Amino acid sequence: MAEELWRKSAIELARMIKDKSVSSVEVVESHLARISAVNPSVNAVTVTLAESALEAAKLADNTAPAGPLHGVPFSIKENIDCLGSATTQGVPLMAEALPARDAVIVQRMKAAGAIPLSRTNLPEFGLRISTTNPLRGRTLNPWNIERVAGGSSGGEAVSISTGMSPIGLGNDIGGSLRNPAYCCGITSLKPSVGRIPADSSLPPEDGGLSAQLMAVQGPMARHVDDVKLGYEILSGRHYLDPVSVDAPLYGSEVTEKCVAMVTSIPGVELPRATIEGIESAARILEASGWRVREISPPELPLVTDLWGQLLSIDIEAMLIQLAGVLSEPTSGMLNEFVEMYQPSSQANHAKMMLLHSERSRLRRLWSAFFLEYPAVIGPVWTGLPFLHDEDVEPGSGAKLTLDYLRFITPGNLLGIPAAVVPTGVTDGLPVSVQIYADMWREDICLDVAKTIEKQVDPICPIDPVR
Repeated sequence: MAEELWRKSAIELARMIKDKSVSSVEVVESHLARISAVNPSVNAVTVTLAESALEAAKLADNTAPAGPLHGVPFSIKENIDCLGSATTQGVPLMAEALPARDAVIVQRMKAAGAIPLSRTNLPEFGLRISTTNPLRGRTLNPWNIERVAGGSSGGEAVSISTGMSPIGLGNDIGGSLRNPAYCCGITSLKPSVGRIPADSSLPPEDGGLSAQLMAVQGPMARHVDDVKLGYEILSGRHYLDPVSVDAPLYGSEVTEKCVAMVTSIPGVELPRATIEGIESAARILEASGWRVREISPPELPLVTDLWGQLLSIDIEAMLIQLAGVLSEPTSGMLNEFVEMYQPSSQANHAKMMLLHSERSRLRRLWSAFFLEYPAVIGPVWTGLPFLHDEDVEPGSGAKLTLDYLRFITPGNLLGIPAAVVPTGVTDGLPVSVQIYADMWREDICLDVAKTIEKQVDPICPIDPVR
């Protein structure tokens, strides 16, 4: 049995360890063996924490359950602090950047009994929607190695989708939890801004304005129930993140079960497989009592434009600070991205005030929209996973990135929660839908995702397609 334990969900593994039907050591060893067998084909895991994980597993087997994930291994993106391993951000300069403490979300996973198993790959400073960097190399999509695994939490998604980890931690300022979940066929939750604390013990401890307003930490897994458990474990205020809050995890029951279905995005043409996946999810929801109406939320093009404006201000500053640190392809694409918007050096106070007032207006409009449509389902990316390095192609990479993220950006600009759940496989690639709800209503996203998941055959874990 031990060799097949990597196929199990995090919750199943926790139950089996609690019942003593398997040991935590067996579970950890099974996942370490899976990493040895699979990772050379995909390069998702950058570091295995084998020695410390096995020691923690032995301790777990000889102590009473410490929490809902007692003895279960988990993986951690390499821009999240984990004691004993470097927070490299995917750049050679930080190859030995050892943190002084665990990030709060790692502390909370450990407090729930989970065991750090591995670190996973990302693009440089998480600044691309594909996963490759000069330090660790390229992560390959296990469904099609010629196509991207998504980013920036691409190593996490590949690790989870191939059974090298049952559950893991990522983050998201431009879809980085959702992009790779879509590309690799797993599920993830981008929480409301402030729901889950973010912190760093390495400089810069504090991000720029766009990060403070839009960046989040969140869980990734193969199953909605595992993501839901991760959400419960990770949520809540911590003093190290002044934006974080204590808010109820679950709201009142939805009485008017009406979902908005989005099958067209201004400025781009969705693939047929994407539209069919959304329509399939809508039929599942209709069968479970939801009314579905095809309608778009307010002012999608402006949402994307303001997201780009806000993010470009921080990116412009980062390009100055990181001169000589970033690789040429990444810095070239980012410069093109900034040039698509008014550089912050030219922005006056009136323009900045207008940006933030427009953001506030859009948040109000969307909250009103959610009163009538408590859930919104639509695409994740507006296109299929693209070929490697198309996102840094001179003259087109920045525009491709922006076009692909046209239904990703509402989650970040508006701070609202979003879940991604697979609906099947078409032409050898996973197909997923994205679910939005109003601020603090992650429970609606998760409930809708679970309703869809129950009617779809599992597609992961998979063996990499060679």
